[in-house]
Amino acid sequence: AQTQKLLLTQQAARTLETRRSKVLGQLMFCQGCCCGQTEKGFPELPRERLKHEWKQRRLNDTIQLTISGCLGPCDLANVCCLVVPHDLPQWFGGLHAPQQYEDLVRWAQSCQSAGTLQPLPNWLLELRFERFTTQSSGCSALSQEASLTP
Repeated sequence: AQTQKLLLTQQAARTLETRRSKVLGQLMFCQGCCCGQTEKGFPELPRERLKHEWKQRRLNDTIQLTISGCLGPCDLANVCCLVVPHDLPQWFGGLHAPQQYEDLVRWAQSCQSAGTLQPLPNWLLELRFERFTTQSSGCSALSQEASLTP
């Protein structure tokens, strides 16, 4: 049904809206080859705790939680990425303390209460890094029809 809806939307030259289209952002945590792998000496990613808190507080309708495989870069352990509309993704690395994850739950809850994005915790801003070193022209290079055609 969703695939058919997508095809009809594309034919009408519109953007498909899904039930998740109205979220304020998406917070993606890496749990790949390094991140959260305590047996390799890296700090734990409290996956089940995060999922429980997000579900219990119904935060996915505000800030969608995604726990993924490897997001890279592997030279920084415990990476997360925040994606919000009309802005570039923000990357953070080196999360290591349970309190940090609890703060992120509280941040998502404050966004939910306010109905808008709220400032990130200051400590998280100190962990921000640039994922890609070269400046790109944004999505314009990706949206050129010729570059997408095999």
